[in-house]
Amino acid sequence: MELNLDKNWQTVLAEELSQSYFKDLWQFVETSYETQTVYPPKTEIFSAFNLVPFDKVRVVILGQDPYHGENQAHGLSFSVKDGVTPPPSLRNMFKELEDDLSILLMGDNGNLTTWVEQGVFLLNTVLTVEAGKANSHSGHGWETFTDAVIKRLGEREEPIIFVLWGKQAQAKERLIQNNYHVILKAPHPSPLSSYRGFFGSKPYSTINAQLEQWGQSPINWEI
Repeated sequence: MELNLDKNWQTVLAEELSQSYFKDLWQFVETSYETQTVYPPKTEIFSAFNLVPFDKVRVVILGQDPYHGENQAHGLSFSVKDGVTPPPSLRNMFKELEDDLSILLMGDNGNLTTWVEQGVFLLNTVLTVEAGKANSHSGHGWETFTDAVIKRLGEREEPIIFVLWGKQAQAKERLIQNNYHVILKAPHPSPLSSYRGFFGSKPYSTINAQLEQWGQSPINWEI
């Protein structure tokens, strides 16, 4: 069972990776890639993990499942590959970023890799999806796995800022037990809910103010 998962994370999640549910999940994933068109590319399923080690995570932004359109998903929640027009939720994130910090992100660049390289862990609760079928890989074990990831991050001694947008993400708050972590909650940035309180929530400046309070460098949100 070959996992393109950073060795650091494999050590942290060793107990989880050895469980029968994960072996069943990975068999489902293997079969899906052999028989269907699945996103992201198999080598990019764990991109978020491979770009930021466990002990370097400073901020977690929780998404749902990957984009299900061609050439969009690359293993980072909300992010798209270079040259792909940002989808509506990401455009709303950029709009709030402009209002919050006067950072204007223009054009077709929606690749958030530079955020991740600064310790922003862009985690989806489900890491794969069949082309054109949103949520098609939910209920197969990914949620159990990513719940364990959130729980392990919540157990870490160094504090983390968890960003939970929308009810599905906010349901994961129960996994974050230690009260020295900071949890930011707001409606989801999707067009359906962004006007209910996502706009004006100022997550980016709030994150940076908290990091600076902890004596850490702020995130440069430019991409």
